[in-house]
Amino acid sequence: MALLTILFCIILLVVLVSWAKVNPFLAFLIVSIVAGLLLGIPMDKVTAAVQKGLGDTLGTITIVICLGAMTGKLVATSGAAQKIAEVLVKLFGVKYIQWALVVVGFIVGIPLFYNTGFVLMVPLIFSVVYKYKLPAVYVGLPMLAALSVTHGFLPPHPSPTALVSMFHANMGITFMYGVLLAIPAIILAGPVFARTLKKMPSTPLETFRAEELPSDKLPAAFNCFFTALLPVILLMSSALYLQINHSTGSLHKLITFIGDAPIVMLISILFATYSLGIKQGLSMKKIAVLYGDAVKDIAGILLIIGGSGIFKEVLVTSGANNAITDMMQSLNLQPLVLGWLLAAIIRISLGSATVAGLTAAGIVSTMVLHDHTINPNLMVLAIGAGSLAFSHVNDGGFWMFKEYFNLSIKDTIKSWSVMESIVSVVGIIGVLIINLVIS
Repeated sequence: MALLTILFCIILLVVLVSWAKVNPFLAFLIVSIVAGLLLGIPMDKVTAAVQKGLGDTLGTITIVICLGAMTGKLVATSGAAQKIAEVLVKLFGVKYIQWALVVVGFIVGIPLFYNTGFVLMVPLIFSVVYKYKLPAVYVGLPMLAALSVTHGFLPPHPSPTALVSMFHANMGITFMYGVLLAIPAIILAGPVFARTLKKMPSTPLETFRAEELPSDKLPAAFNCFFTALLPVILLMSSALYLQINHSTGSLHKLITFIGDAPIVMLISILFATYSLGIKQGLSMKKIAVLYGDAVKDIAGILLIIGGSGIFKEVLVTSGANNAITDMMQSLNLQPLVLGWLLAAIIRISLGSATVAGLTAAGIVSTMVLHDHTINPNLMVLAIGAGSLAFSHVNDGGFWMFKEYFNLSIKDTIKSWSVMESIVSVVGIIGVLIINLVIS
């Protein structure tokens, strides 16, 4: 009975979000309360579960996501992203310009949230297309593949960050594994797949040409690269040190402190405030406005994450999570494949990668936390890969790509939807390979 109730609630969530167009946070809240009542939680305990789920989930990740959004906003506004693109295009040359844009998409995609990165990078793509008279989809899709992979696989993006918290994973190790997966996923879904799309007709609207800053107004190249990559440098270097050095001295404690995700993001935003803000002539008042806008941009995402935490807590409070764990174990599916499959099904149904990843994580989290043979870092990545599967007409990213590149729905499916699916499949294959190597 509990499993049927959960299935009903997942279907209700799909209907509310995709058909009734209910705000995802409100949909999560409604479904969670309905689930709690149907699963037998006393009425006076349902609201307690709601509050606990919201607090526990947002309490661990809000700092990372908000500071990441602020850093990304400053990278975009200061001209750092434009400078990174210019340097790499010069370095790679016109012949390999596609690869240059892939690297730009990956570097800029780490601090920038997907929608911000898309809106920022697409005009740069079109500038290259117009300047060198190249096919728009062929040139642009690889960069967008890089943006998509960073969004689905790598902290400090919302879904991977939330999943790291839910599975008690290590953010630095998850990031390193995520980079290992990202490289083949981007190459196969980007430049390799794009070769088949050279003749796809696309006439991007001139409205979307980039308003580039004058070269003398851009930050220095080293400053741009170092500031954008500082969170990566701190996360990866501290994780590597702690894996090698298991001492308990003062240095170890200091590295542990510095390598904690909120501290990493705090150090990064303070450095960026000076290097890309004050140093570039921006006043603190202007920087404060940018940071306020950044938080507004991701407020909705934070609420969706909180809503998924509510749903998870209701399942735990009711004891239904135990029934789910028993059912999953009886299916005899590899747990990582199961997490990927759940996320993929929800993604195809709902459209939102964030909602898909968090909903799937809420369902499988108990199994992961109780089965110590499952690597939590790899489960984060398996679900992240599943959450990118086959974006289609119920996904905002699908329509952004279609409209910006001025494509038909058929061609958007043949390019964008297939690209996302390749990323998803390569991702889970890579997860399984890493699991074999480290187990």
